Amino acid sequence: MRDLVLSRGLINGEWVEAIDGKQVEIVNPSTGAIITAVPDMGKEESEAAVIAAHTALQDWRKTTAKYRAGLMKKWFDLMVENADGLAKLLTSEQGKPYKEAYGEVMYGASFIEWFAEEAKRMYGDVIPAANPNNRYMTIKQPVGVVTAITPWNFPIAMITRKAAPALAAGCTVVIKPGEDTPLCALAMALLAEKAGIPKGVINVVTTSRPAEVGDVLCRHPLVRKVSFTGSTPVGKLILRQASETVKKVSLELGGNAPFIVFEDADIDKAVQGALISKYRNAGQTCVCTNRLYIHDAIYDQFLEKYTQAVSNLIIGDGLVDGTEIGPLINQKAIDKVAQLVRTAVEQGATLTLGGNISDVGQQFYQPTILTDVTEEMDIAHQELFGPVSTLFRFNDEDDVVRRANDTPFGLAAYFYTQDHARVWRMSEALEYGIVGINEGIISTEVAPFGGVKESGCGREGSKYGIEDYLEIKYLCHGI
Repeated sequence: MRDLVLSRGLINGEWVEAIDGKQVEIVNPSTGAIITAVPDMGKEESEAAVIAAHTALQDWRKTTAKYRAGLMKKWFDLMVENADGLAKLLTSEQGKPYKEAYGEVMYGASFIEWFAEEAKRMYGDVIPAANPNNRYMTIKQPVGVVTAITPWNFPIAMITRKAAPALAAGCTVVIKPGEDTPLCALAMALLAEKAGIPKGVINVVTTSRPAEVGDVLCRHPLVRKVSFTGSTPVGKLILRQASETVKKVSLELGGNAPFIVFEDADIDKAVQGALISKYRNAGQTCVCTNRLYIHDAIYDQFLEKYTQAVSNLIIGDGLVDGTEIGPLINQKAIDKVAQLVRTAVEQGATLTLGGNISDVGQQFYQPTILTDVTEEMDIAHQELFGPVSTLFRFNDEDDVVRRANDTPFGLAAYFYTQDHARVWRMSEALEYGIVGINEGIISTEVAPFGGVKESGCGREGSKYGIEDYLEIKYLCHGI
């Protein structure tokens, strides 16, 4: 792992310090230990990174898809070879259990492999001409310089979901990783460099001043696309900033995912699906179950089994074997979750399990279950981003659809039933970009990931994921 721990940013193929020498310490959330310090970059370094990406673009965009695919395949191979070290680094700076971290490394690498293959399938069209003296066709070309602004909760996968299609399309990128988790981005950039990807094609700006850096990366006239994963309020700001120069924008924003269990569901499968959807990464994912709607007929049975399963989860340092729940990312996250739980109890929710800071450490929150929750409570309308389950009762299919859709968010939803007619009704009625049907894990590189309403725009992964990095050009040829 130590060979992958870097303490400098990457601009134009050079590993550099901040111009003013400032640094920001990166802390292990499980232990509080300082892992290293990275440059605390600002406006000047961000502009330099954009210019470097623009300069590199002039040659990179002219390369063949086969050439780009070959380099990306080498990058993929290096990520797989270094999966153990990357996973340990990820756990050290982000906190998730090693098993989850290793899974993320392989998931992240899968996007590089997938888009390396998709690079060779960016087909244009020949269009039947309306005029016998003309020939019509379309070609696809790279949009240009891309800025990728990524969060801390998936510090590898959120980067490869953006950088891989960008590179495959012939674009160059400037990456601003999450302030708490820049080390994985730097490690992946190092492996890309070793794979032979030319200087300036990938640039990484580390900072503790995201607003200052983001302002440059979203407004700079040389940037032609912004891809952002994070909160809805920040996403709205980025959309406004990018609109000044009419950039392409992809946004993967907040969620408030419902998890609906009908009376005919396989309860054991529903419990396991809810468990993994809710408590993966200590509840710190945008597609985490936020609201569990359980049919009255099976509510007590589900609650008993679910409470037992949650109570058996093992909390601890992610690098210790057997750990299933790691820390929250920082004290601010702990404070938010604790306040949401306190307020819910004050408003009438019943604390069935957990509800406190764990004895393991200050940044560990106990896996928690709240029952008797209603839509009148504040917690029903918040993205929890913590290991807290809220259970609601329902009796009627139409009613639960209405309640599930009663949110400005529309990223992911889940439901469990064995009624095939209901599967189609629910799939079509839920206003979400992703729907898990009798399944709690929905992410894969081969399927489109993204939301509707205030959960964002655009899709990542799958054959659709490369489209936002391309421009369609129509050619009208007179003969």
